[in-house]
Amino acid sequence: MQTLLEKNDINSEELQILLEAREEGQVDFLLVDVREDMEYDMGHIKGVDMLKPTSSFQQWAQKFLNETKDKAVVLTCRTGSRSGQVQNIFRQNGHNRVLNHFGGIVTYRGDIEK
Repeated sequence: MQTLLEKNDINSEELQILLEAREEGQVDFLLVDVREDMEYDMGHIKGVDMLKPTSSFQQWAQKFLNETKDKAVVLTCRTGSRSGQVQNIFRQNGHNRVLNHFGGIVTYRGDIEK
């Protein structure tokens, strides 16, 4: 299970496995949605820990990077594009435990909340 959190990218099936394992206390990570408020309100993956919109990236990025450097973080968005961009910036700035949810919510078949 922990090996999934050591990858660069995970797909929707792997994210579902990780979310179930987290519920059972087997792994620990943050799931962060980087879409905008309106998109999030239309529906988000059950288990998202926080919304950090890319439009306000400059306001939250440095503090978030400092607070999560030692924690596994999975970033998600609609298709995996924005979350991949955020992942690249974080990795360039020393966050080695940040993963991209490749495919985003459009490929996710698990529980969605509104």
